[in-house]
Amino acid sequence: MTTVLPASLGGAAVGLGLVLLLPTLTLVLAGLRTRANPARHLLWKTAAAAGAGMLTWGVTGWPVAAAMAAGAAWWLPTALGPDRATSAEVARIEGVAGWTEQLRDLITASAGLRQAISASADIAPDAVRDDVRALVRDLTTGTDLEKALDAFAHRVDNETADLVATALSMASHRHAADLGPLLTSLAEAARDRAAMLVRTSASRARTRTSVRIIVTTAAAMVIGMAFLNGPYFAPLDSAAGQLVLALVGAVWAAALGWLLRLSNPPRAQRVLSAHPQEAHT
Repeated sequence: MTTVLPASLGGAAVGLGLVLLLPTLTLVLAGLRTRANPARHLLWKTAAAAGAGMLTWGVTGWPVAAAMAAGAAWWLPTALGPDRATSAEVARIEGVAGWTEQLRDLITASAGLRQAISASADIAPDAVRDDVRALVRDLTTGTDLEKALDAFAHRVDNETADLVATALSMASHRHAADLGPLLTSLAEAARDRAAMLVRTSASRARTRTSVRIIVTTAAAMVIGMAFLNGPYFAPLDSAAGQLVLALVGAVWAAALGWLLRLSNPPRAQRVLSAHPQEAHT
């Protein structure tokens, strides 16, 4: 009788874990782009973490292992997957560079700055088109050009957009005959930075590959030992064993965090430091 309740709870945890985890894995294998919807992506990410935790707790009965599995399901897919952050940053920088060149050409064709911004809303590069359209909406509703440009720079969130917004803001206060050459220089500098990020990402890819190999090897070893030599983990059933497991998990988390920090390129210092909300005050 004393073993019926724990066994029942373990079986229920395994079942609940599978219910939460399998639909998420199905979506991943089907290639659905949940990142296009941040709320949906967060929902499935939470379900995957909860499912992994419940499944691990049901199989092992170890609460610390359940917490470690949930944390791994939450962070590892992003940490060990493709370097989407750098790819997105490169796309935004190149998008700002393309939009800057469009503004230069429109201004050269005798269009005013506001008219040039409005005309570029539908032809801006995909990576910044929504941000440019939001900028146009701000200007249409009467927002001051300087504040609208500041808000635009914070939406794009990189130093290239800061420089372009600052140049356009300065040009709006006085006639800038050299605005065209300045925009050309900013676009060229942006493309150079994008190329540098691509090269840096390629060199750091080796570190990310090493992290993947380390994590995969360690996980395979632990799972293999659990199946082939289960009694080896018997000491972890005690409270002291759970404490040791928590310590090991903390050391692993710190080591992986350090390795992943090495594999992520540092971000350049932003020129504008105000928060987006301050742009509208």
